[in-house]
Amino acid sequence: MEESDVEQVTLALLDSANDKDPVVREQVRKSILTLGKQQPNKVLSMCQDYLVKHPKLIVGHRVVILQTIELIVKTKIDDVSYPKIKSIISLASDEMTRSKDVVPDWQQAASNILVAVGNKYINDIMEEILSKFQPGILPHFFVVQTLSSLSESNVYGMVPFLNAILGTMLPMLGMAKQDNMKWVFSSALSHFSESILEYLANLDKAPDPTVRKDTFSSEIYAAYDILYCSWLQSRESKLRLTVAEAVGSMSHLMAHDKLEEQLPKLIPTILSLYKKNTEHYVISKSLCQVLDASVNMGSRVLETQIDSLLTTLNQQVCAPVDYSNPLTVKNHNEVLRCFSILANTFPDRLVMFVLQKLENSNERIRMGSLAVLRHLINSSTSIMESKKLLILASIRQPLADHSNKVKKRVVQVISAMAHHGYLELEGGDLLVKFIIQHCALPDTYYRPGQRPSDPEEVTNEALRSMCDNTLHLFTTTVGRLTDVLWPMLLYYLTPGQYSNATAPLCKSLTLLGTKKRASQEPNFNIDFNEHVNLPSPHILMVRLLVNGSFPFRSRGHGAPSLSLLNVISPNIHPNAETLWEKEIPALLSYLEESTPETLDNKKWEESLLQFLAKSLVAIADDKWSCQLAVEATRYLSTYNQSLEEKSFLYRCIGVTLQQCSNKEVVQKQLQEMLISARHNDAIERAGVAMGIGLCASSHLDATLAKLDDFGKSDAFKKASGIFSLLKDKNDLDVEKMKSTLILCYGYVALHAPEDQILSRIDSDILRSISKHFNTKVLGIKIETKDLTMKLSLIQSVGLIARAISTVVRNQGYMFVRKQELMGVMMDFIKAEPTNAMRTPVRHLVMTTCANLVNLEPALTENENFDMLRTCLNGVYGLPPVNTPDKDRGKDEEVLEPQQREALYKDTFNALQELLRNILARDLSPDGLQSVFKHIEEWLSSVQGHERERAMITTSHILEFYFNNLHVKNMVTFHNLGSLLGRLAPRCTDPNPLVRRAAIDCIYTLLYIQLRYEGFSLDYKDDSVERLITLRENMDNPDHSVLYKTCSELAKIISKRLPQQQLNTLIFMLIEGLVDSQSNCSRASSVLLNTLLKNRGAGLQDLVSEMLEVLHIRLQMISEEQVKVSVAQSILILATQHLQTVINTLISYPLPFDSWSCEMWIALGADSKLTSQIMEMLMDKLNIMVPYVDKKESMMRGGLTKVATSHPLAMTCALKEMMLNGQSQEAVVSLFPQLFSSLLVRLGSSVGVTLPKDINSSGTHRKSPTKVSAGFDVCGVAVEALRILLARAQLDHVVKPLDQEGAWDKMKDPQQHITGVTLLARAVAKHAGPRLPAIVECLCPCLNNIYECQRVTITAFFSELLNHHVVTELMMMDVLMNNMMERISDPCCTVRMLAVRGLGNIAVGSPEKVNKYAKELLAAMSSGMEEKDDPGKRITLEAMSGLSKVLLYLDKKNVQLLVVYIFMKIKPFLESENDEIRCASIMLLGNLSKFGSGEPVFKDQIHNVLVSLLLHLSDPNLQVVKACKYAMRVCAPVVGSELITTMFQNHLHEDKSLHYGEFINDLTKYIIQDFPGMLNFYHITVIQFFKSSWAEVRAGAAMFIGFLLGNLPEELFSHINMGSVTKGLVMLLQDPDPVVRVKAAEAMGHFH
Repeated sequence: MEESDVEQVTLALLDSANDKDPVVREQVRKSILTLGKQQPNKVLSMCQDYLVKHPKLIVGHRVVILQTIELIVKTKIDDVSYPKIKSIISLASDEMTRSKDVVPDWQQAASNILVAVGNKYINDIMEEILSKFQPGILPHFFVVQTLSSLSESNVYGMVPFLNAILGTMLPMLGMAKQDNMKWVFSSALSHFSESILEYLANLDKAPDPTVRKDTFSSEIYAAYDILYCSWLQSRESKLRLTVAEAVGSMSHLMAHDKLEEQLPKLIPTILSLYKKNTEHYVISKSLCQVLDASVNMGSRVLETQIDSLLTTLNQQVCAPVDYSNPLTVKNHNEVLRCFSILANTFPDRLVMFVLQKLENSNERIRMGSLAVLRHLINSSTSIMESKKLLILASIRQPLADHSNKVKKRVVQVISAMAHHGYLELEGGDLLVKFIIQHCALPDTYYRPGQRPSDPEEVTNEALRSMCDNTLHLFTTTVGRLTDVLWPMLLYYLTPGQYSNATAPLCKSLTLLGTKKRASQEPNFNIDFNEHVNLPSPHILMVRLLVNGSFPFRSRGHGAPSLSLLNVISPNIHPNAETLWEKEIPALLSYLEESTPETLDNKKWEESLLQFLAKSLVAIADDKWSCQLAVEATRYLSTYNQSLEEKSFLYRCIGVTLQQCSNKEVVQKQLQEMLISARHNDAIERAGVAMGIGLCASSHLDATLAKLDDFGKSDAFKKASGIFSLLKDKNDLDVEKMKSTLILCYGYVALHAPEDQILSRIDSDILRSISKHFNTKVLGIKIETKDLTMKLSLIQSVGLIARAISTVVRNQGYMFVRKQELMGVMMDFIKAEPTNAMRTPVRHLVMTTCANLVNLEPALTENENFDMLRTCLNGVYGLPPVNTPDKDRGKDEEVLEPQQREALYKDTFNALQELLRNILARDLSPDGLQSVFKHIEEWLSSVQGHERERAMITTSHILEFYFNNLHVKNMVTFHNLGSLLGRLAPRCTDPNPLVRRAAIDCIYTLLYIQLRYEGFSLDYKDDSVERLITLRENMDNPDHSVLYKTCSELAKIISKRLPQQQLNTLIFMLIEGLVDSQSNCSRASSVLLNTLLKNRGAGLQDLVSEMLEVLHIRLQMISEEQVKVSVAQSILILATQHLQTVINTLISYPLPFDSWSCEMWIALGADSKLTSQIMEMLMDKLNIMVPYVDKKESMMRGGLTKVATSHPLAMTCALKEMMLNGQSQEAVVSLFPQLFSSLLVRLGSSVGVTLPKDINSSGTHRKSPTKVSAGFDVCGVAVEALRILLARAQLDHVVKPLDQEGAWDKMKDPQQHITGVTLLARAVAKHAGPRLPAIVECLCPCLNNIYECQRVTITAFFSELLNHHVVTELMMMDVLMNNMMERISDPCCTVRMLAVRGLGNIAVGSPEKVNKYAKELLAAMSSGMEEKDDPGKRITLEAMSGLSKVLLYLDKKNVQLLVVYIFMKIKPFLESENDEIRCASIMLLGNLSKFGSGEPVFKDQIHNVLVSLLLHLSDPNLQVVKACKYAMRVCAPVVGSELITTMFQNHLHEDKSLHYGEFINDLTKYIIQDFPGMLNFYHITVIQFFKSSWAEVRAGAAMFIGFLLGNLPEELFSHINMGSVTKGLVMLLQDPDPVVRVKAAEAMGHFH
C-alpha cells in the first residue's frame, strides 16, 4: 500500500477526531491507535505534525490527539525510535506549558504523555521537565503536577531525583501566591512522601539501597514549615485538605526531635480542621498518620494532647455513618484506627474515657462509644485482657438504654465480648439476659399512616432478629459458652414476659441439650434442687405443652417447644423418655404439614391432651402426678393475658386430676380452680368447666360434692348478699360465678362414667343448675336476665341431653324435666330481637333442643308445633348476614363480619339438626307435612334470602327423609301433589340457590314416590335422572332455558305423578300464577296455549296493526319469558300472512330499534318459513341499486356513494334473522346464495355513506332522530357475513378471522382487499366443500358494472387459487379463465388481483403450473412492464408471482427467458420501495436454478452479488431475509466452493448473522478464489458509497475495510487506492454517525 494512502487516511482520521458523535470519536481513536500500533513512528509523526500545523485547533480536538499519542506510547513504547521519543517529550512538554493559564483537559493530556514515557525514559523526561523547573522561577502548574504523577507511577525511577527536586522546590514554595499553585505543590509533596516511604519499605528491590530516611528529613521539614505555618491557614477548603494530607504523609519523614517539637502545635491544628471542613476523611487519615509516627518514635508530648484528641475523635466516631457514601465509612474506620493507636500507649486513659461516655445523655455519643468499645475488644485483645471485669461492670448502664439504635450497638458489643471470653465471667449472665429480653420484643407499633422518617431507625423487628441470630451464634459457634447457657436458658422459658423469645430459646436449648445428651455429658442431667432459679420439671412440662396448644403463636413456638420437651425428657421424668421418643416426632410431623389456616385446632388440642394422659400413665407415679396438678394450678395466673392458653391449661389440669388417686389433692385443686378463676371471662369459664368435667370422669362424687360446696361457699354469699346492691362494679359478679357452675354441671354430665350418670341427672345435676339459675326473693322465683347465665344454661342442658342420649340408647329412660327445659329454651328464643342476631342464643338453644328431642317422653303435637314455629320464625326472619346492625344498644358489642358469618352458619346448621331429629321421630308423609307446613309460607316470601333459607332447609329435610325411609307396607305418598305444586314454580325463582334447591327437592320427592311404589333404594329412574342435567342449567338461566326447564319438568312430573295427585298439582300451579315473583308466575303459565294458534288465520287485515301494537308492547316488557311469548305470536302470524308481515317489518325506521330486531329474530325460528323469507330478500337484493353517486356539495366537486335504503334494510333483516339459533337449517341449505349475496353486498358497501334522510321513504315518518353511532352501511354487511358463518356452524372459519381483525379490515377501504383475502383463506382452509357452489354463484357477478364488486370477487378468487382445494374440487379451469379475463379489466386494482391470483396457482396447485406455463409467463412478463401502474403494485405482484411460479416450472419452459428476466429485475434491486426490492431479490434467487451451468448467468450473479451482500444490512427485515435466501440458492452458481459452503451455512432466514465476521471471511475467499475480479468488486462496492441507505453505505465501508485488511501485498496493484481513499474520506464526513464509524473502522485497516 502506498505510504501516501496511509497518510491520507490518518490525516482524515485526525480531522475527524473531534466528531460530534461519541461513538464515532471512539472508533476514530481506535483506528488511529490501530494504525499507530502497526506503524508507531509514522503515526506519531503525523499526530505531531498535525498539532504543529494547527496551532489554533480547539482544545477538545487537541485533547483527543494527545490522548491517542499517550495510548500509542503506552502500548508500543519499545517500538518507538529514540529520536521519536525525544521529539514526543519535547512536543508534550511544549503542549503542556504553551499556555501560561491552566487549561486542565489539554495540559493534563500532555502531562499524561510525559508520565507514560517516564515509565521507561525517566532520565530524558527529567531532563526536559527540570529545564522548566528552574530555581527562582515559579514553574508551570502542570510541571509540578507531572512530577507528582511520575513519583506515583515510577517510584524507583523518581526517588533518586527527589532530593534535588525538593532542593529546587523549597524556595519556590514561598513564591506561590495562587491557591492552585499551593495546592499542586502540596499534592506533589504528599505524593513524594508516599513514594519515599514506599521506596524505603522495599529497599531490597530499590536501585539505590543507600537511600535513607534522614536523606530527606531537613528538606521535608523545611517544606513542612511553610505548609504548616502558612498554607494550612488558607480559606480554600480544597487546599487545606490537600495540605493536611501532605503533612500526614510527611510526618513519617521528619526528624524525631523536629516532629516532637511540632506535635503540640500540629495536633491541635489538625483537630481544628474538622470544624472548618465538611469532608473529614482526609483529616482523619492525616491524623492517623501523625499519631502513628508519634507512637512509633515513643513521643512524650502526646500525653499533653490526649484530652483534646479523645474529645475530637469521640465527636467523629459519633457522627452518623452513611453507608451509601463510601467516604463517611472510610472516615469512621480511620477514626477507629486512631483509637487503636492511642490504646497501645494510653490503655487506661482510653478505656476509662470510653466507658465514661457510655453514661452520656446524648444518644449519638453512647452509640459512638459502643462502636469504639467493640472495635477495641476485637482489635486490641491483649491490652483489653486486664480490663474485662471493668468493662463488664460498665456495660450495665447501656443495658438499660431505651433507644433501639443504642441497643443495636450493645448487641454488637455483647457479640464481640462473647467471642473474647467475657460472658463466662461474673456478670456475663446479665448480657445473656439482655439478648433474651430482646428476642422477646413485640412488633413495632405504628399509628396508621405513620412510618419512620429516620433512615437509621432500628425497628423492634430488626433488633429482635439480630438478637435471635446472636443467641443462635452463641449456641453454635462460641463453644466456651455451652456451660454458661445450659441449663441457665431454661429459666427464661416460664416467665410470661419472655414468651415471644420462646421459639429461639427452645431452638438453642434443643441444640445444646441434644449435643450434651449425645456426648453423655454429666451436666446434661439437671439437679433442680441445686439450680433453685430454674422452673421445676412439672412447670417446664406444663409450659412447653401449653406452648404446643397454639403452635403458630409467639413466632411459631409450638414445634420448638415440643422438640425441646423431647430432648429434656430424662430431666422431666425418666419414665417419659421412651413414650415421648415415639409420640413427639409424630406430633411434630403433623404440625409440619399444617399451616395456621389448615390446622384443626380442636383435633390438635385433643391429641395433646391424649399425649398428656398417656405420659402420666407411662410415668406411673401418683405423687409426681399430684405435684404436677398442684403446680399447674398455681401456674394458672401466668396466663391471665392469654386466656385461650389458660383454658387449655385448665383442661390439662383436668386430665392430670383424672390420673391422681389422692382425693385430698383432687378436692384441693378443684377448690383452687373454682376460687381463683376469673369468672367474668367467657373463655375462662368454659376452660374451668371443661377441666372440672374431665376430672369428673374419674372422681364424679368428689367433683359434684366440691361444686355443691362451692355453690354454698362464702364467695357466693359475699357476692349475692344484701350488700350486693352497694358492691363495687369491679367485684366479682355472682351471675358470672353461677354461669361457671352451671356450665361445670353440663361438662360433668358429659364426661361422667356412663354407669353412674343417669342416677345423678335429676337428683344432683339439674337440681343444682335450677337452684343457681332461679333466685328466690321473698319466696317468689325470679328468672335471670343475664345473657351469660342463659348461654351457660342452654349449653349445659344440651351437654346433659347429649350425655343421656349416649347412655340411654333405647333403655326406656324417661327424662321427666324435658318439657320444662324445652319451655325454658323456647322462651329464650322468643326473647331474642327479631331484626338482628348478636348472640349465640339461637344456635345453642336449637342444638340443645335437637339433643332433647331424642329423649323420652315425646313432645305433644302442640309442643312440637310451638317449637317449630318459634325456631323457624326466629331464624328465617333474620336479615341477610351482611346487613349492618343498626339498632344495637350502647353496651352491646359489634360483631366482626367473620364472626357474624360464623354465627349464622352455626345457627342454620343447628336448625337443620333439630328438624332432622324431629323428622326422625315420625318418618311418614304426615310427619313430613307437619314439618313442611311451617316452612311453606316462607317459600313465597317477597324477600329472596328468606325464600333461599326455606328452600335449602326443605331440600335438606327431603334428602334426610329419603335416606332414612324404610317402606314396610304400601303407603300412598298423599301430599306429593301439594309439595310439587309449591316447589315446581320455584324452579325459575330469581335466586339461583332457590332454583337449584327446588330441582333437588323435586328430584328427591319423585324418588320418595318411587320408594313408596315399591322400588328399591338404589333404583335409578331415567326420566327423574334428567333433572340432574336440568339443574346444571339453573345457574344463569335465559328465557329459553327456563321454558325448556319448565316444559321438561312438566313432562317428567306428568310421567311419574300418580293419577290421584294430578288435580292437587294443577290447583297448586294455578295458585302459583299469583306468586310474588313474576318469574315463578311465568313458570306456572308455561303450560297454557295461545289463542293465535287456533284463530290467527282469519286476521289478515289486522296483521300490520297487531305487529305495531306488539312492537309498542315489547318496549314495556322487561321479563324475558313474556318476550318469548310475543315472539311466538309473531311467528304464528308469519306462518299465516307472510308477505304482509315482511312488508310491514321492512319499512320500519333504520337502524332497527331493539324491538324491531327482536321481531325479525323471531322470524328465524321456523326453518321452512325462514328459507322462504330469505329467498325473497335475496332476490330483491340482487336486482336493487346498492347506492347512488351524489355530489358532495355545490362548492366541492367529487362524488360520494350514498346507500339506498331498501337493500340496507334487507341486509339488516337477514342479519337479525340469522341471529335466531333455529334459523340454522335454512341458513345451511341456502348458504352458497347467502354467502355470495352478502359478499357482493359487502363489495358495494365499502366507503358508502348513509343517506341523510334515511327514513323518509318509509311509512314511518318519525321526528328526525339521530342515527346511532355504531350504524354504518359496510358494518351491517360485514356483521351479517360474520353471523352467517357462525350460524352455518363454521366457527373454525370465524375464529381465525376474529383473531386477525379481518372484519375491521373488510370495512376499511384501505384494507378491504386484505380482509377479503383473509376471508377466502379461512373458507378455503376450513370450509372447502362449500366452495364450488359459492364460486358458481359468484362467477356471473364478475361482469357486474360496479367496479367495487369486481374488486371484491377477484380478491376472493385470487386467494382461493392459493389453496389446493381448488384443484381437488375441479374449479381450477373456471377460476383460471376468470383470472385471464380480468388481466385486461379496465380497473387497475382488478388487474393487480388477477396477476396475484395467477401467481397463487404455484402455491395452491403447483402441479398445474407447467400446464399453464405459457399463459402464466406471458401474464407475468406483461405485468412487469405495466405502464398504467401507480405505486408499481402490478409490477410487484408480477415479480412475486413469477418467483412462486418459477419454483415449479420445467427448465425447458424458462431457459430462453432467464437472462431476459434477469435484465428486467436488475433495476428493481435498488428500488426505494421495500416490497419491490424484496420481491426482485426473491425472484432473482428463484431464477438461479435455471441458469446454473450458463457462463452468462454466472457473470450476472457476480454482477449483483455486491448488491445482495450490502442489502444484508438493509433496514427492512424482509429484504434481509430475501437476500439471505437469494445468496444461499445462488451460491452454487458463484463458482467457489468456499463461498458456496459459507453462504449455505450462515445465511438462514431465521438465524442472526454476525455481519462483520461474515464480510471479513467473504473478502478472504474472494481474494483467494477470484483475484482477477478484485478490481470489479471494489469498484462496484465504491459505487455503493453513494447509496441512499445509511446501512448500505456503512456496509460498503466495512467491505472495503476488510478487503484491504485481508489483501496480500502483491495484490494491491488490483485496487485503485486513490478512489478507495477518496471514498472513505468522503464517508468520514457522512451525515449518519453509523457510516462515519464504519468508515473510521475501515481506515484502521490501512497498514
